Amino acid sequence: MLRSLLFYIVLFFATIFCGTAAMIFALISRGGNLSHLIARLWGRIVLFAAGVKVRVEGLQNIDPDQAYVFAANHQSQFDIFALVAHLPTQFRWLAKKELFQLPFLGVGMKGAGYIPIDRSNRREALRSLDLAATRVREGTSIVIFPEGTRTVDGTLQSFKKGGFHLAIKSKRPIVPVSVSGTFAILPKKGFRMRPQTVLIYVGDPVPTEDISLRDRDWLISEIRRRIQEKLPPVEKGEPEPTAAESKHS
Repeated sequence: MLRSLLFYIVLFFATIFCGTAAMIFALISRGGNLSHLIARLWGRIVLFAAGVKVRVEGLQNIDPDQAYVFAANHQSQFDIFALVAHLPTQFRWLAKKELFQLPFLGVGMKGAGYIPIDRSNRREALRSLDLAATRVREGTSIVIFPEGTRTVDGTLQSFKKGGFHLAIKSKRPIVPVSVSGTFAILPKKGFRMRPQTVLIYVGDPVPTEDISLRDRDWLISEIRRRIQEKLPPVEKGEPEPTAAESKHS
């Protein structure tokens, strides 16, 4: 319980400090790169306070100088801390618009160039996805959570289509990222955290330059399969039918 209290206290003050710093750096630096470095510092501070260690595997599969769409499973808020602190490349989040309304955190996210998405408004959501695709084509990686929200039971959930619209429109590779262990630290609606080591596995990029929106179901199935195969059995969830199986069901 003491560790949990320390975590929330540090999270509060680190968010105020780093959010303000990110906003200031956004004013003096174009593109948000310096602001993202502040976000990386924020993530490391929070993880240290929580007593959480992160191990990353598969970095040889990506070129840090290239732009990708990273698709990660979403177990806990600690996915955000772990990815921003330990994914060694400049990237931006595609995040629900409600986060941008939070004090200091929202300011910092705007300063870093993160992209809000309004999931209650389909037209605005598609506009955000097209903006994100343009950013990726121009050389900025994006991280998405295809499940749309955190899992409630610790297992991999169904994927939504929006992020794959973005990947196909961007014509840049989509990279499956498997995050394991964060649900055990802090499940959705939980308060008390239980520190442990988080494992992030960065998979092989899947090219999208030769596929169209008609291939979206196949791409969803393939990325979900790749994420799932790197998770331990307790986190895998039920397999979904492939695009071909879905057509015959």
